[in-house]
Amino acid sequence: MTGKDNFLQEAYDDDVVKMFLLATIGWGLVAFIVGLLAALQMAHWGFNFNLEWLTFGRVRPLHTNAAIFAFAGNAIFAGVYHSSQRLLKARMFSDLLSRIHFWGWQLIIVLAAVTLLAGYSIGKEYAELEWPIDLLITLVWVVFAVNFFGTLFKRRERHMYVAIWFYIATILTVAVLHIVNSLEIPVSLFKSYPVWAGMQDALVQWWYGHNAVAFFLTTPFLGLMYYYIPKVANRPVYSYRLSIIHFWALVFIYIWAGPHHLLYTALPDWAQTLGMIFSLMLWAPSWGGMINGLLTLRGSWHLVRTEPVLKFLVAAVTFYGMSTFEGPLLSIKSVSALAHYTDWIIAHVHGGALGWNGFMAVGMIYYLVPKLWNTNLYSRRMADWHFWIGFSGIIIYYAAMWAAGITQGLMWRAVTAEGQLMYPDFVETVMRIVPMYWFRVLGGSLFIAGYVIMLVNIYKTIKGAPATAPKEMVRAPAAQSHGVEKGHRKLEGLATVFSVLVVISVLVGSIIEIYPTLNIHKYVEPNSVVQPYTPLQLAGRDIYIREGCYVCHSQMIRKISWDVQRFGPASTIAESMYDRPFQWGSKRTGPDLARVGSKYPNLWHYRHMMNPRDIVQKSLMPNYGWLEHKKTDFAILRKKVSVMKMLGVPYDQETAANADRLAEEEAKAIAEDIAANGGPQNLQSKEIVALIAYLQSLGKRGGE
Repeated sequence: MTGKDNFLQEAYDDDVVKMFLLATIGWGLVAFIVGLLAALQMAHWGFNFNLEWLTFGRVRPLHTNAAIFAFAGNAIFAGVYHSSQRLLKARMFSDLLSRIHFWGWQLIIVLAAVTLLAGYSIGKEYAELEWPIDLLITLVWVVFAVNFFGTLFKRRERHMYVAIWFYIATILTVAVLHIVNSLEIPVSLFKSYPVWAGMQDALVQWWYGHNAVAFFLTTPFLGLMYYYIPKVANRPVYSYRLSIIHFWALVFIYIWAGPHHLLYTALPDWAQTLGMIFSLMLWAPSWGGMINGLLTLRGSWHLVRTEPVLKFLVAAVTFYGMSTFEGPLLSIKSVSALAHYTDWIIAHVHGGALGWNGFMAVGMIYYLVPKLWNTNLYSRRMADWHFWIGFSGIIIYYAAMWAAGITQGLMWRAVTAEGQLMYPDFVETVMRIVPMYWFRVLGGSLFIAGYVIMLVNIYKTIKGAPATAPKEMVRAPAAQSHGVEKGHRKLEGLATVFSVLVVISVLVGSIIEIYPTLNIHKYVEPNSVVQPYTPLQLAGRDIYIREGCYVCHSQMIRKISWDVQRFGPASTIAESMYDRPFQWGSKRTGPDLARVGSKYPNLWHYRHMMNPRDIVQKSLMPNYGWLEHKKTDFAILRKKVSVMKMLGVPYDQETAANADRLAEEEAKAIAEDIAANGGPQNLQSKEIVALIAYLQSLGKRGGE
């Protein structure tokens, strides 16, 4: 140790924090603008611009990936790199690994943007990226983990503060979630099929999807909450014991809750009930965390009026409490029956994304930029304006989507005195809520306007900073006599044991939920006969996924009377047992398609895809004119069928060997039918015919 105080000859690596912070700001603007475009497309179909790369089905996955992994992801890394060094009293383990992590993550974001807009998608929500990018994510995450745990094990502070607990849970659990959900067999450079199928895939996807929210958008931000609120308020965390309960209860319980996304579906009832029960249990630890965060400000509430950073942080924690109250509420079966597939879920998601994640990230940005650049914030008044404009935008957005969702749910279930559907025309239930979509555009625009004010404020702050700023040095902790430590206090000094216990807590629920579904055949009636997709139907299904049709259409008729009355008999496990990926859906902007096969003639589907308004005058669906000109790739079908056969789909040897020829014959028959009924000639080689073949197969391949 040198110097007149207890500083070490080592400075914190704040350059990487600056890099992640600036990336957060830049990608955040991109994510929000793309989200605004998606909102406009929902309000009026013309905002799809008849462009293949800019249809809603491709823009929406780009928006979610940009918001989660580009904006929130970079914010997480900025906060983790900044706070961990100070909490552990050590510079990051490796400057080189820090840079590899930064540039690797930015490369992933760019590749995701290009491939998603180009239609390269595996079709699983929050996990759309194809296998080469999945591998790159794994490698970059390992780099991050090695860097973090290397710092953890060379730390000079013996006890791990609560924020570090949440970072450990994030890094380990996200690794498990990503690897299991991304198990897939490549067909080509940008095409693969998941190893999971049908009901299995649905369960694994929502085990992943729900816990991506839990362990990517919740636990790391809770770590940031536990570090930055006490820092800004200059007060200790309200309750150490409540922190312990909050952490362990959240980590153990959250992993079980995924099946609540699949209530009333073909998923086995035991899994649905398990998901609902554990979701309700989440009320306690989630609100315990919110209370712990807010009560940390006891005696300092006057600062919220004058300190812009605290405004954002307090609002963020409050939105966290609202979201974690609403989430378990939506997992109650009777509430889910009303809300699932509606815009209420969109309201819930954005209350958390904009209010909790967005405001927490923004509060951290306002706190860190002046400190890292050794200057004062350019304008506190502009920060206040940002808060109130952004806050108003969130409220308008949430209220509009909540009202739209409730309206949808009630209209779908409404029946006349004679027991008939009151609104049998699905498009009527969509048009009734279009005004709410315009209010969503207004709310989103206000949020972006506030964000732009922040951009100007931060730019002016950095521009006015001194050319060189002194490095913050690592401070050696004072010598402490720990005495005999017991319980959790002792565990906080045992990083390896702590990490192992986290993994065990996560794996218990994961294995108990997933393992029983590995043998899907035990849930299928013995006399069920389900035909696999023909090679042409398989090609059409891949086109359907490429165009993102699943973001607006479900293929799961729930075990609810009004669902059955509107769409047909409830879906069964057997019907989707060969589906890779599953297509049960999470939103119904358009009607369910599970029984659409043979409901309409081939020419109807052709006209509907070319211009939906020729069939349904008020449709919000984009045009898909390029499908009439792009050629189906028949040559790759042998390999696709062979991969499916390897995964257990019962294709015979002849089908696998002659997949291309069989597809061409089926395509010719459909094309001739379209031409014979007044449609265009010679469509047999075009993608529109393959897509029609797939749509005509839905609900017609057998089942229980």
